[in-house]
Amino acid sequence: MKKKVKQYVQQIEVSAQNRQYVLKDFSRILDKQIEKIVLFLLEQQGQLSSRLSSLREQHDAFIQQADDSKLSELKEAYRDVGRDLLRLLFFVEMNAIGLRKILKKFDKRFGYKFTNYYVKTRANHPYSQLRQVFKHVGISAVVGTISRNIADLQDHQGSHVSIYDGLAMPLPDPIIESICAAVDRLTNSTNFLEYLGKHALIMQEELPTVLEDHVVDERYHFMSLTLNLASTFLYMVNTYIIVPTADNYSLNLGAAATVCGAVIGSMAVAQVFSSVYFSAWSNKSYMRPLLFSSIVLLVGNTLYALAYDLNSIYVLLIGRLLCGLGSARAVNRRYISDCVPLRMRMKASAGFVSASALGMASGPALAYLLQTEFKIFKITFNEDTLPGWFMSLAWFIYLLWLWFSFREPPHEENENIVTRPANSGMIETSALENGLSQSLLLSTTENQPGEDEDHECDIGEENSEEEIHKPVTSIVSAYRLLTPSVKVQLFVYFMLKYAMEVVLAESSVITSFYFVWSTSNVAIFLAFLGLTVLPVNIFVGSYISNMFEERQVLLASEVMVCLGILLSFQVIIPYSVPQYVCSALITFVSAEVLEGVNLSLLSRVMSSRLSRGTYNGGLLSTEAGTLARVIADATITLTGYWGMSRLLNATLLPSLFICICSIIATCFTYNSLY
Repeated sequence: MKKKVKQYVQQIEVSAQNRQYVLKDFSRILDKQIEKIVLFLLEQQGQLSSRLSSLREQHDAFIQQADDSKLSELKEAYRDVGRDLLRLLFFVEMNAIGLRKILKKFDKRFGYKFTNYYVKTRANHPYSQLRQVFKHVGISAVVGTISRNIADLQDHQGSHVSIYDGLAMPLPDPIIESICAAVDRLTNSTNFLEYLGKHALIMQEELPTVLEDHVVDERYHFMSLTLNLASTFLYMVNTYIIVPTADNYSLNLGAAATVCGAVIGSMAVAQVFSSVYFSAWSNKSYMRPLLFSSIVLLVGNTLYALAYDLNSIYVLLIGRLLCGLGSARAVNRRYISDCVPLRMRMKASAGFVSASALGMASGPALAYLLQTEFKIFKITFNEDTLPGWFMSLAWFIYLLWLWFSFREPPHEENENIVTRPANSGMIETSALENGLSQSLLLSTTENQPGEDEDHECDIGEENSEEEIHKPVTSIVSAYRLLTPSVKVQLFVYFMLKYAMEVVLAESSVITSFYFVWSTSNVAIFLAFLGLTVLPVNIFVGSYISNMFEERQVLLASEVMVCLGILLSFQVIIPYSVPQYVCSALITFVSAEVLEGVNLSLLSRVMSSRLSRGTYNGGLLSTEAGTLARVIADATITLTGYWGMSRLLNATLLPSLFICICSIIATCFTYNSLY
């Protein structure tokens, strides 16, 4: 198909071939390829079903004879069917990935929205063969037959409990687990752990390969991973612990209350730059950037706390800038990607996201607890300065723990690192691994007429394939790899982070002006918002994402964010606590749901070259989110000079505009999110 695309380019250059002909001809060829895949899939399913029917006849006879040796042979025969089914699923998965790639290549070479047209006309048709590749019917029935019969053979000695009672197989057969994992990948089914892990956007390889993980095992160290997660947690605490008191601190230093936007946002401003150099630094070391981060954060928080007695808003801002310069989230994410074995990477990714969520909730909660005032040697400790002193102590303890417990993994050059598969739960049977390179049908081993010609690939294409495995070396190169779908998803991520930052950063100012809330009330409210993160992800990851397509959830979540913003506006009627709380909750929760599906889709539509190196997909998403926070905090500070009564609506208008733009952009690229 890649060769055909190249021929189209040559034809257009030589004979000015008409666009309509190219679209029609390529659609026809692609339809034939998909039909070939689907018919082959059905043929193989028929053969597997016939084998299962034959085994069923033996099954009943062996159960009556109660011959353990024959029952063991029969169980292994069922497993052989399962292995062949798993090979078939790998075949379908590689074709599904190939289909996505050829659609991307066609769009890139011709500048057409062919993917949008093709998916719209094929996927939604009642006789869709394209849907069979991604949402195949019949596999579940085969899996159910194998599972039920293996369970029956395990319990043949008098127990007649079936798999439908949920008690027959406390330890599912490894073959069944591998098949279910493969089906889940194809249909994008997910559970809470996988869904939560996707929030980390630790880019992975697409193709399901079975590679040894011993190289990564040598680099993995549990305490080092724990220290990385602790760094993630402490940094999020550091970010949000000052939110309930930032406006009051600004007032005490002689600035306007809305300068809290600059105080909160200055950390994000510095993080825009720190993410890049920390990501580059992690190419050579993990421990040194973490040590540097801890020292900078310790100094930054100390300056933040001393600003009160020095009576200087500039010292306060410098302290927060230093805190932003100490953001090592790029290192934390990179360590999981490079040093955690495949079988544990999803759990580590989920731990990264959980640590962030808990830190976000713990920050305001700690601010609520630090409501006291005293002096030691003319140094003031109160609700404004205690968050700084507390975080300084926390980073000092962390620094000591890091120095004595972190183990620097052996480093390799990025170009030489063996790429690793994205999915755990792969079957480890060598026979199956070897079988992936063999023909599934004996009849397909012989070349068909013209097959040799189609199989040929010119040197230019081979070289371009090799380039896929090389990480990008500059931000410009990374930007060139961004397709319209990726750009829209990054814009959606920008939008949701902007909306969340507006809700959180201006909460203390808005609630103080309209409802005369105390610092304690604001802290409790923000902690409550933070605590919704994990329950929302459990619900979405376990249920919603399996009931609807991710692109459907994405669009619905954007609409809900828009609704939450609209409900937040102050109109003619007096602004009330129920209106503010409900609108903030809708906006925040919807943005959380949106973040999960957005990052999941982003990881699927983003180039595999962005899975490694300094300028990776995680860095791009972090930069988009950080930039959104910077602009949101700047908006709060600037609009505050118009008067407190106008602050709410003035900050919500940009949020509403950006949200509407993201919905429109999503609609334009909706069919390419497949």
